[in-house]
Amino acid sequence: MKRTSRDIRTANRYEVLRQIIAASPTSRQELAAATGLSLATVATLVGELLDLRMITEVGFEDSAGGRPRGLVAVNAPGGALIGVDIAETYVRVELFDLALNVLARAGEDVRPGESRPEQVVGHVAAAVGAVVERAGVEGARVLGVGVSVPGQVDRATGVSAYAPNWDWHDVPLLDLLAEHLGHPLYLDNPLRACAVAELWRGAARGRGDAVVVNLGTGVGAGLILGGGLHRGVSNSAGEWGHTTLVLDGRLCHCGNHGCVETYVGAPGIMLNLRELSPGSSLLHPEDQTATIDALARGVAAHDPVAVQVVRDTARYLGAGIADLVNLFNPEVVVLSSWVAATLGEPLLEEVREAVARHALRRPLAATEIVLSPIPTDPVCLGAATFALEGALRSVGQRGTARRATPAGSRTAPSS
Repeated sequence: MKRTSRDIRTANRYEVLRQIIAASPTSRQELAAATGLSLATVATLVGELLDLRMITEVGFEDSAGGRPRGLVAVNAPGGALIGVDIAETYVRVELFDLALNVLARAGEDVRPGESRPEQVVGHVAAAVGAVVERAGVEGARVLGVGVSVPGQVDRATGVSAYAPNWDWHDVPLLDLLAEHLGHPLYLDNPLRACAVAELWRGAARGRGDAVVVNLGTGVGAGLILGGGLHRGVSNSAGEWGHTTLVLDGRLCHCGNHGCVETYVGAPGIMLNLRELSPGSSLLHPEDQTATIDALARGVAAHDPVAVQVVRDTARYLGAGIADLVNLFNPEVVVLSSWVAATLGEPLLEEVREAVARHALRRPLAATEIVLSPIPTDPVCLGAATFALEGALRSVGQRGTARRATPAGSRTAPSS
């Protein structure tokens, strides 16, 4: 899709604010150097951000022999952002200030059989209400709510186009949420959310090319190419979890056989455990989280079954990541989301060894493989930045935006 001059201006405004958040306080000259924009363009964008009260003037710094440089910093209490992580087994919500500090958290369990859209929307509405109350934030200060839902989404219409693990097809998710929430709403999926979180606060910061592997119930890969988020022509890039790893392998929710997800997503890891040791006490058949937690404890205690399951999972994961390394030649591959965080360093070490057996030597030599360093929920953080970008995009059209309906907030962010 061709980008308009307004798209470019929004992207530049977003990049300048990202640099200010990363390096507060900073000067206009430093911003120009960091972003590659002209000083005149930076000065104009800084002026707009000051008018929006997203940033503030904080004094001057001495320069060698010249005029003192004015410094700007993010105005942390100038607004609030909400990030929503809808997953197959939980809903997590975090409320952030404009410096992306977490002010409040809330969560709701999504139990088996509770996956109807109206049930999930109820969990989201309850958790959003809880974080607003806990943070003591006035509703008018909430600039937007970013919502991440698994599967394929249509950002422009706010529709969950296809969520295979729930068998959702064309669910008008933002319409349903707008009946409960009076804030601008922005929809995307966890692949993009995790990737953007790593750009802002994680291992992809300052990197031009990165792959963020999302390991949860579902599996996918957020792509950062040329310093920006790569979405693909229909916002479907990164569905690596539904590429074929084993011909005629396990049946996947998507209808195909042998998908990556069926071997390295949480249900796939449970199946790895069941095949290795059917009666293992580590297996909690109806509880993904409990099983992954038990495996992590088992590895720490050198339980041979747990060690072997993580090793087998890493073999599959390493082969799939090697494909990503060969295809995209990234500077860094980040293992993100709750399965990666729970299994941690033991999984990472096994994955590094497995990737080394499959990837081509030259691209692998340029690639780091790391765990996400983000201490909070990366999906919530990334979703909140989608709301932030939506607020920046709405500059100049505030008279037409309607806060209480998703139609007023469905202009697609540019990142």
